[in-house]
Amino acid sequence: MKIYLLRHGLTGYNAEKRYQGTRDIPLSEEGRAQLARADISPEKVYVSPLIRARSTADIVFPESEQIVVHDFREMCFGIFEGRNYIDMEHDPDYLAWVGSDCEGSCPGGERKADFSDRTYQAFVPLVDEALKNGEEMLVIMAHGGTQMAIMERYALPHEDYYHWCGPNAGGYVLEADADIWQKDHTLTLVDEVQYIRKDGQEEQK
Repeated sequence: MKIYLLRHGLTGYNAEKRYQGTRDIPLSEEGRAQLARADISPEKVYVSPLIRARSTADIVFPESEQIVVHDFREMCFGIFEGRNYIDMEHDPDYLAWVGSDCEGSCPGGERKADFSDRTYQAFVPLVDEALKNGEEMLVIMAHGGTQMAIMERYALPHEDYYHWCGPNAGGYVLEADADIWQKDHTLTLVDEVQYIRKDGQEEQK
């Protein structure tokens, strides 16, 4: 079974390098214009509840049913949301968080470990069920944080969390073998995709 682990399209916050987190920021006009329909048409797509993920799925997978998974929402960055590193270069709370390799709690937000745990708890049952039902693909449209958490925990080759933040409207294709998944919960990276327009054509990278 193939698992498509995708990130939403470009937003204004992305362009300005602002922390979005759980803020419900829409795609920018540029972001919507960049998107291309995918070369696959899954029956259903599991989506974050946030509008940037759902709107991306509307365009990339226009014929697919969307199933909202609340715990696929992005990590909550608390008081850092809406700000970028330039805004916070002298903020002691931000400097302390960065100094902990971003492992500590964001004031008013989540710890990375807690965010990752809730992501795993949403992801694993979907893989289990899809494999049990003999599905050919499992498609998830969510966030960079979702990708990083899942890829760090389950993907081969092993890389650390921040290695795995894919581009807007892009992400990873993983191979799930039922026997291997049941044995050690690992998935093999087989491809990278990005559903954006290029040279006036709707193509996938």
